[in-house]
Amino acid sequence: MVMPFFTGSDSVVRAALKKWESCMFSFYTSIMIICWMTLAVLCILINKNEHIQPDAKKLLYATYIILAIAAMAEWCGVQLDGRTDMPIWMLKVAKCADYIFTPMAGGALVVQIQLRNHWQKAVVVIILINTIFQLIAVPGGWMLLVDENHHYIHGPMFRFYFLVCFTVYAVIIAQFTLYGMSYRKQNRVSLYTIMAIVMLGIIMQELGDNVRTEYLGMTIGAALLFIHYSEFSQMNVDNYIEEQQRILLTDAMTGAMSRYAYSRDLSSLSEHGSVPDDLLVYSVDVNGLKQINDSLGHKGGDEVIIQAARCIQSVFGDARCYRVGGDEFVVVARGHGEDTAKGLLDKLHAESAKWTGSGGQKLTMAVGYAISGDNKGLNAEGLVRKADLAMYAAKSEYYRKTGNDRRKRDYFAESKGIGSAHN
Repeated sequence: MVMPFFTGSDSVVRAALKKWESCMFSFYTSIMIICWMTLAVLCILINKNEHIQPDAKKLLYATYIILAIAAMAEWCGVQLDGRTDMPIWMLKVAKCADYIFTPMAGGALVVQIQLRNHWQKAVVVIILINTIFQLIAVPGGWMLLVDENHHYIHGPMFRFYFLVCFTVYAVIIAQFTLYGMSYRKQNRVSLYTIMAIVMLGIIMQELGDNVRTEYLGMTIGAALLFIHYSEFSQMNVDNYIEEQQRILLTDAMTGAMSRYAYSRDLSSLSEHGSVPDDLLVYSVDVNGLKQINDSLGHKGGDEVIIQAARCIQSVFGDARCYRVGGDEFVVVARGHGEDTAKGLLDKLHAESAKWTGSGGQKLTMAVGYAISGDNKGLNAEGLVRKADLAMYAAKSEYYRKTGNDRRKRDYFAESKGIGSAHN
């Protein structure tokens, strides 16, 4: 028994198919509009992103424009297929643009990765050859043929286009894989997922029947690539800022903390008013540096300063050691009482006494300290001033005992019996 729906004329079936096709075209058009709007939003985001360099912005703009043009060409080809009220040449132009810009869109994603290698050069050459071929082949009927109902079918040389697309997509996979190797393992997952989305959209369209997902996949991939690119661009900026801050806070010659770090930390401690009861502040100054510089040059003096920092860091461990001047250091440590403070001081003198420089120079340091527990009314700056006074007293004692005048230039001559550094 034949269902009434199929009896009589087949006009009902045709009408149903026509309606279904109309719905499909409407759905497809809606998806394409979303894709175009997404690409437009990406262009706006690029324009507003200050972390992206101008050359990189131009590259991203070009990628999204090519994607939009390629999607428009495919959409026009779908809309013009079977339209007998439109001239055939319009369908051929649309399909020619489709065959040119579709591989170009895939190549744009490759170029967007900004991985300079032979793969990128190869895909540019392939796209150029395909463009020239399509301009010649489509008008000549090599790539597509149009019947009397204005429906297009693949021409005898369509395999060339298929080979071009396959090669470009293979390069996409290769480039994404190589690009992912520059990231940590956990960051590669997102990149490879983006690649999978792009390839899934392409494969579904190529293998499916009336499935138009290629540009949907590419557009989503481009958006996710932008997010990926922006995220890691920001990470690079943050890393650069951290590196610059590290350089700013670190003394380049000794590896101790810098004068800037000292001023910042001291201000922070002083702003809080009271300081911890177990704070120990040491003021350290190298003895005889002028004589060493005069005898061995600044290279010999720098060697002494570097070793002084190493001795301080070795004795005080995790304490904060600042180089606040040429041969001046401040150490902020933690510990209770005179015994702890004196014990660290003795260790520092013992450690410095072990060293002899390449020019025979010795390392001695004048050190003064102040204990917060014994100076309840002093803030951090006050403790440093008190430690400075103790250090100056120790330095005066050193020169009194050794008889070495800091203004004399023949410090080592005295030790070799050639001259005298006494007043």
